[in-house]
Amino acid sequence: IRRAAGLHRLWFNPCVFACAPQNASYLDREDPDLPVCVEQTVLVWIPLGFLWLCAPWNLVSLCRRTQVNTKHLSKLYICKQAVVSLLLLTAIAGLAITLGEDYGPSADTPSTLKNPGVYYANPVLYIVTWILLLLCQAGVRRREGAVDSATLFVFWLLLVLCDIFPFQTLLREALKLGEIRDIPRFCLFYISFGLELIALILSAVADVPPEAKERNPEAGAAFLSRITFNWFQSMVIKGYKQPLVQEDMWELSEADSTAHINERFQHFMKTEFAAAKVRHQHRLNKKQDERRDKAQEDLKNGLSNGLGKGVSQDMLMMKKKKKDKEKEKEENYPNAWLITTIYKTFKGVLLESAFFKLLQDLLAFVSPQLLKLMISFTQDKSSYAWEGYLYAVLLLAVAILQSLLLQQYFQRCFVLGMKVRTALMAAVYKKALVVSNEARKESTVGETVNLMSADAQRFNDVTNFIHLLWSCPLQIIVSIVFLWFELGPSVLAGLAVMVLMVPINGLLATKARKIQVSGNILKLYGWEPSFQAQVEGIRGKELKVMRKFAYLSSVSTFIFSCAPALVSSFSHSDNVLTAEKAFTSISLFNILRFPLAMLPMLIAAIVQTSVSRKRLEKFLGGDDIDSDIVRHDPSFNSAVNVCDGSFAWERDAEPLLKNLSLDIKPGRLVAVVGAVGSGKSSLMSALLGEMHCTKGFINIQGSLAFVPQQAWIQNATLRDNILFGSPHEEDRFQDVIKACALGPDLELLPGGDLTEIGEKGINLSGGQKQRVSLARAAYSQADIYLLDDPLSAVDSHVGKHLFDKVIGPNGVLKEKTRILVTHGVSFLPYVDEIVVLVDGVVSEVGSYKSLRARKGAFSEFIDTYAQEQNNQMHSEEDTLPDSPLEDTVTVTLKRESSIRRSQRNGSVRLRKNSSIKKVQDVGESKKGQRLIEKETMETGQVKFSVYLQYLRAMGWGYSVMVFVVYFIQNIAFIGQNLWLSDWTNDAVVYYNMTYPNWKRDTRVGVFGVLGVAQGLFVFLGTLLLANASVNASGILHSRLLRNILRVPMVFFDTTPIGRVVNRFAKDIFTVDEAIPQSFRSWILCLLGVLGTLFVICLATPFFTILIVPLAVVYYFVQRFYVATSRQLRRLDSVSRSPIYSHFSETVSGLSVIRAYGHQDRFLKHNEITIDGNLKSVYPWIVSNRWLAIRLEFLGNLVVFFSALFAVISRDSLDSGLVGLSISYALNVTQTLNWLVRMTSELETNIVAVERVSEYSELENEAKWVTDTRPPEDWPTKGKLRFENYKVRYRPGLDLVLHGITCDIGSTEKIGIVGRTGAGKSSLTNCLFRIIEAAEGRILIDGVDISLIGLHDLRNRLTIIPQDPVLFSGSLRMNLDPFDRFSDEDIWRVLELSHLKEYVAGLQEGLQHEVAEGGENLSVGQRQLLCLARALLRKSRILILDEATAAVDLETDDLIQTTIRKEFSHCTVLTIAHRLHSIMDSSRVMVLDAGKIVEFDSPDNLLEKQGHFYSMAKDAGITKDENTAL
Repeated sequence: IRRAAGLHRLWFNPCVFACAPQNASYLDREDPDLPVCVEQTVLVWIPLGFLWLCAPWNLVSLCRRTQVNTKHLSKLYICKQAVVSLLLLTAIAGLAITLGEDYGPSADTPSTLKNPGVYYANPVLYIVTWILLLLCQAGVRRREGAVDSATLFVFWLLLVLCDIFPFQTLLREALKLGEIRDIPRFCLFYISFGLELIALILSAVADVPPEAKERNPEAGAAFLSRITFNWFQSMVIKGYKQPLVQEDMWELSEADSTAHINERFQHFMKTEFAAAKVRHQHRLNKKQDERRDKAQEDLKNGLSNGLGKGVSQDMLMMKKKKKDKEKEKEENYPNAWLITTIYKTFKGVLLESAFFKLLQDLLAFVSPQLLKLMISFTQDKSSYAWEGYLYAVLLLAVAILQSLLLQQYFQRCFVLGMKVRTALMAAVYKKALVVSNEARKESTVGETVNLMSADAQRFNDVTNFIHLLWSCPLQIIVSIVFLWFELGPSVLAGLAVMVLMVPINGLLATKARKIQVSGNILKLYGWEPSFQAQVEGIRGKELKVMRKFAYLSSVSTFIFSCAPALVSSFSHSDNVLTAEKAFTSISLFNILRFPLAMLPMLIAAIVQTSVSRKRLEKFLGGDDIDSDIVRHDPSFNSAVNVCDGSFAWERDAEPLLKNLSLDIKPGRLVAVVGAVGSGKSSLMSALLGEMHCTKGFINIQGSLAFVPQQAWIQNATLRDNILFGSPHEEDRFQDVIKACALGPDLELLPGGDLTEIGEKGINLSGGQKQRVSLARAAYSQADIYLLDDPLSAVDSHVGKHLFDKVIGPNGVLKEKTRILVTHGVSFLPYVDEIVVLVDGVVSEVGSYKSLRARKGAFSEFIDTYAQEQNNQMHSEEDTLPDSPLEDTVTVTLKRESSIRRSQRNGSVRLRKNSSIKKVQDVGESKKGQRLIEKETMETGQVKFSVYLQYLRAMGWGYSVMVFVVYFIQNIAFIGQNLWLSDWTNDAVVYYNMTYPNWKRDTRVGVFGVLGVAQGLFVFLGTLLLANASVNASGILHSRLLRNILRVPMVFFDTTPIGRVVNRFAKDIFTVDEAIPQSFRSWILCLLGVLGTLFVICLATPFFTILIVPLAVVYYFVQRFYVATSRQLRRLDSVSRSPIYSHFSETVSGLSVIRAYGHQDRFLKHNEITIDGNLKSVYPWIVSNRWLAIRLEFLGNLVVFFSALFAVISRDSLDSGLVGLSISYALNVTQTLNWLVRMTSELETNIVAVERVSEYSELENEAKWVTDTRPPEDWPTKGKLRFENYKVRYRPGLDLVLHGITCDIGSTEKIGIVGRTGAGKSSLTNCLFRIIEAAEGRILIDGVDISLIGLHDLRNRLTIIPQDPVLFSGSLRMNLDPFDRFSDEDIWRVLELSHLKEYVAGLQEGLQHEVAEGGENLSVGQRQLLCLARALLRKSRILILDEATAAVDLETDDLIQTTIRKEFSHCTVLTIAHRLHSIMDSSRVMVLDAGKIVEFDSPDNLLEKQGHFYSMAKDAGITKDENTAL
C-alpha cells in the first residue's frame, strides 16, 4: 500500500492540487458530489487497506498443518471462490484495457497523453487483493469451527459502501452528457459492482458443514446473526408458543461447560495459591521476628522504667495481645489469591469486553456533537438541505454502531459473570470433598452451601459490571472536557454539586442490612407461639431496618433528581443561552448521570464481594484431609492393623483414642462394644482416615464399605441408593435385597426398586433406611466392612435376620472382614472376636467365651444388661436354625410398609383429588413414583390477581398516591425542558443586545424551582412507596409464618424443608427488596417513555404518524421476550435448587462417599447438575441481549425520524424545540430498553408473591385454643380412656387404628408393643391430635380431647420423641423456650437426666450453643436432653416413644430408673423396641394391625403363650427370668 501511495504521489501531484480548490465547489451546492480523484484513490485504499491488515489472521490456518475435512467442499464455498475469481478477471481486464490504450496497436499516434497512473495502480492493487482474498477464504474454511469470517464481511461492506460514490458519479455524468464517455471502463465497473454485491450477500451466509448441525444454533450462526443475536430467534418463538421446559434448552458449547471452566480455574488456582502460601509464610516469619525484637525492647524499657509504669504497661500489653490474637484469627490463612486466579482464568474475555466498552464510551460522545451541528443547521436557514439529511443519517449510524458494541460488551460481561460463578461453585464443591475434618467443623452445612449460592452469586453480579470501575471515571472526565468547551468555567459550579452528591450517595449505599433467621418448629410441645414470637420479633427489627434503609435511599434519590436541575441552573446562570449550548450540555449531563449513579452502587457491591472473597479464600485455602493417615501396604498379613495409634479430631486437641493396637485377620467378624462416648464411632472414623493421627499408624488392605450409625440416603431411586454407582447385576441385586429383608418393602413401594426416595430418606422408616444403607455396603463387594451399629434402628427380630443373613457367620458377607459396632448383646456369642472400649482405650480383646471367663469389664457389662443364663444361651442356639423367622419378618415388613405408605400416599399431593391408585395397577407407574412432587412451577402469564393482591397488601390509598405523585413529577420535568427551549429563543430575540437582568433571573429562577419541585415529588413518591412496600412485606410475611406454624404435620412429611425455607428466605427477600425496586423503576420508565413521545410529538407533529407502528412492533417484541424470559428465569431457579441440595447431601454424606472412594463420581454429577442450570442461564442472558438490540434499533429509529422530520419541517420550527425533541429522543433508547426489562422483572418478581400466597393458603390443623377450656390443673389424675377409637391418615385411606377401646387407670405404667407398623406411633399421634379421629373419642380425666384447643391439650402432655429434636440456640432455650423456670429447676433436671457433669464442664454452661439439629452432641446426649425437657414439664401423662433406641444399655438403664422414680405419680405410656424396658410395667398392650390383640400384665401374657410370648422369645426373655427381675 505504501508503495502504491508513493507512486500516486509522483503521478498525481497535479491532480491533487487541482482538487483542492475544486473540492469546495463540489460540496458547496444543492447536489454535492465527491471529486473523481478522491473516489479513485482514498475510497479504493480504505477497504483494501482494511483487508490487508486483517489478512494475516485468516492466513494463519493455511500455514498450520491441521487435519481438516478437505473432502467436503460446500456449494457456498465454491460460489464464493467463483465470484472472487470473476472479480480477478475484471481487474485483469481493467489493466489490459489501460495497457491496450497506451501501448496497443490501436493507439493512433504514440501521443504523450498516456493514461494517468491511477489506471495502472488500481487494477494491480485489485489483482493482488483478489488473489489474497482467494487464499483468505480457503484459510477460513480450514479454521476449526469457523462458519464465516467477520473481517471478510466487513471488507465487502466497506467496499460496496465506498463504491456507491463512483456508482452515482458515473451515472450522473452519463445522464448529464447524454452519452457514456468511456464505455469499457463503465461496463467493467458496473459488472464488478454487481459481483461485489453478490459477494457481500454470500459472505453474510454461514457455511455450516452438514455433520455439525448440533443442538446449539449459535455454533452455526453467521456474523450478522451473531451481532444481532438473530440465532436466538427460534428459542423466542418456541417460548412464545408454549412455556419452555428443560428439554428445550440447547447443549452448552465446550467452552461454557463446567468441566472445561473448572479445569482452567483449578490450573491457575494451583500456582496462585502456592504463591500466596509462600507469601503467607513470609508474613508469619516476619511477625515472629518482630515479636522477638519487641520482647527484647520491652525487657530493656521495663528495667529502666521501674515499677511505677509496669502495671499500666502490663495492662496495655494484655489488651494489645488480645487485639493481636483477634487479628491473627482473621488473617490466619493465605489470602489475596482468588482475584488474580479469576483474572488469569478469564483474561481473554475481560480484555475483549474492555475493548468494546472503550469504543462504546467514546462513541457516546459523538451524538451530542452531531446534535449541536443539527441545531445550528436548523438555525442557519441558508444551509443546504442535504446537510440535515447527512446529520440525521450519521446520528442513526452512530447510534446503531453504539448499540452493537454495547450489546457485544454486555454479552461478554454477563457470560463472564456466569463463568466466574460456575468456576467458584465447582471449586467449592471439589474442595468440600477433600476438606479436612477441622476445617469442616468451622462451618455448618448451611454456611458451606451459602458459599456456593450467595458468595458465588455476588462474584457473578460484580463481574457483570466490573469494567465500570475504569469506564465511569473515563466517561466523567470526557464529558467534563466537552462541557468545558460548551460552557467554560461555569461548568465547575455544576460539577461541584455533582461531586458532592457522590459521597452522600455512597454513604447511603453502604448502610447495609441483616437478613432473617428462620425458625423451625416442634409441634408436639405446643411451642409454636414462642417461636412465632421470636421470629416475629426478629422480623420486626428487620422491617425497621428496611424502613430506615428505604428512607435513606429516598433521600439519595431526592438529591440525585435535584442534581441535574441545580447543576444546569448554576451552569447556565451567567450565559446567554443558545439552543446549541443548552441542549448539547443537557445531553452531556445526561451521559454524566449514569456513571455518577453507578459508581457508589458499584463500590458498595465491591465491598460486599470482598467479604465473600475472604470467606471463599478461607474455605478454599483450608487444609485437605491427609491422604496418608491410612496406609495400604500389602506386606502385612492382616486386613486391618492399628499400631499403637492415638487419634484426635483436631490437630492440637487431646486424643480421643489412646494407644490403640488392633490386628484383624482377613475374613474375621469383630464386634466393638462399649458405653456411650467410649469412642466406638471415633474408631470407625479413624479407620476411614477422617481423624488426625498423633502417633502410630493404620494399615488397611483392600477396599472399604461403610455403614454409618445414622443412615445416609440420597435423593435418588431406591435402586441407585443400593447400587451406589456400581454396575447393575440383577442376580446379585436380588440376593442382597433378600438378605437385607428389603423384598417385602419393594413389593409395597409404589414403584418397586425404582421408587424415588425423598431427601434424607423421608419416605422410608428408620429401619428401612438402615437396611438400605446396609444393602448398599453388601452390594459393593468390598473387602472390609465397617458397620457402625446398623442394627440399633431395627426391631429385634429384623435385627436378628440381618445378622444371620448378612453380617453373621452364615451371612452374605461371611468371607469378608467385618468390624461391627453394636449394643445388641444377643449377637456377641457368634462373633469371632470382641473388642471392648472404655474411654478411648481398648480394655480387652478376645472371643466371647474367653472374655466371659476373664470376669473383666466385659463380663460385668454382660451381667448387668443381658439377663441371659447359660442354659438360656444354649436353648437359643438350638432354636436358631428352625425358628419361623422368615415369615414373621416378611409379615412385619409388609405391614410396616403398608402403614408407611398409607400415611404417605395421602400426603403426596396429587393435584386433582384423585383417589389413590391401588397397588395392582402400578404397572404403568412402575417407572418410579415421586414422593416429593417436583416443585410446582407456574407457567404462562402471571395472573392479574397477584398484582392486585400485592397492591392490596400495600394499601389502595398508598398505591394511588404513589402513582399520582410520580405523574406530577413527570409533568414538572417536561415543563422544565419546555421552559428551557423557550429560554434559548431569547438568544435570537436579544441578539446583539444586553440581556436584561430581570429576564435572566426569572429564567433561572423558574428553571430551578421546577427542578426542585421534581426532586420533592420524587422524594415524596419514594417515601410513600417505601412505606407501602414495608407494609406489604410485613403483612405477607406474618401471614406466611402464621400459616406455616398451623399447617398439619403431614405437610412437612411431603415437603422438603428446603422448599419451606426457600419461601421464607428467597421469596420474602424478593418481596422485601426486589419488588419495590422494580415497581418504582417500572413506573418511572413508563412515565419517562410517555413523556418523551409527548415532547417529540409536540416539537414535530409529523412524528405522531409513526407512534402507532412503533408501538405495535414494540408490543410484539415485548410479549415475545417476556414469555420466554419469564420461563427461563423460572427454569433457572428450579434447576438451581438441585445444585444446592446435591451439595448439602454430599456434605452430610462425606464420610460415606470417601469411604467408598466415590469422589470422582460425585464431582462428575455436580458438573452435570451445574451444566443443567447453565443451560437455562445462558439463554436467559442471550434473551436479554436479543431484546436489547431490537429495542435499541427501535429507539435509534425514533432518533432518526425525529431528526428527519426536524429537517423536513425546519422552516416552521424554532431551534429550541428541535434540540429538545432530539435530545429527548437520544434518551429514549435507554428508557425503552429499561421499560421492557422492568416489565419482565416485575413479572418475574411478582411470582414471589404468588409463591408466598400459595403457602399462606394451605389448610390448617384445628384451632390452638377453643372456647371450651379445660380446668387449670387438668389432668389431675391422668386417666386415659379410648372409646371405639378409629383413625386414618387422610380421608379416603384405610384405617390405621381399627376401633381401639381400653381404660388406663391413673398412674398406671403401660408398655405398648407390636411389630413395626402395628400402629404404635399412630396411637401417640392421636393423643396429640397430630392426626384426627375418624370416629370414637379419647377421654383424659373425662374430658373429650377433640373439643379443646390443641395447645391446651399439648401443653398438658409430655413426650420424649423417637428422634431427639434440638434447635440451634442455647441449651437453656432448648429446655425452656418460654423462660418459665428458674436456673435451679433446670440444674435439677439436668442432674436427674445425668447431664449435670457434662453441662457443668462446658465453658458457657447453660448458655452453651447447640448446633443445628444438635450436631455437636452425641445421639445419646440428645436423648438425655429430651428427657430433661420432659422432666421440666412435670405433666401427668408421659409418653415415651422408643426413646431408648439409640442409647447403649447403660444409659438406657439410667433413663429407666429416672423415669420410674420421677414419674411414679404419672401415667406413663412406653412404646418399646426392647422388651426388657417394659417387663416391669403394670400392663402391656400388644397391638397388631391397628387392633389391640392382648392387654394384660407381662406375667399373664407370658403364661398365655400368645403374641407377646413369641416376641419375648425372640428377644430371649423367658418366664423364669422375668420373675427374677
